[in-house]
Amino acid sequence: MQRLKTRPQFQAVLAGAIVARTTHFALHRNALDAMNALTVPAKTHDTPDLFPAQDTWVGAMVPKRWAKRAVTRNAIKRQIYTLSADLLHDLPPAAWVIRLRRDFSRKEFVSASSDALKLAVRTEVSVLMQSGARSA
Repeated sequence: MQRLKTRPQFQAVLAGAIVARTTHFALHRNALDAMNALTVPAKTHDTPDLFPAQDTWVGAMVPKRWAKRAVTRNAIKRQIYTLSADLLHDLPPAAWVIRLRRDFSRKEFVSASSDALKLAVRTEVSVLMQSGARSA
């Protein structure tokens, strides 16, 4: 599994389709063939490929708008990356972005990095990735 690191990589995947949604998350997918084909004509000798390896690429987007505290954003990202590494065999080679699209209630999850929040994120992301793998 490769991680998305650059802004153009994230933008290329977000331009693809949303393949699954849950209450708090959306799963974006874009095929590597289509993205590399788009970058080849505009590519010069000093411009690297967006996705140099035919592998499963995963990125996590947790905006400040929906998770105000850095502790919460980092905890959610850690859960996403850990779970995606565990479920890697279910995902076909493509580029995937898991995007937080709604906040978790601060009344229900009082602590910024509670075990209850981590469990809620893990269960929702696992459902999201399983349904995304079925639709791919």
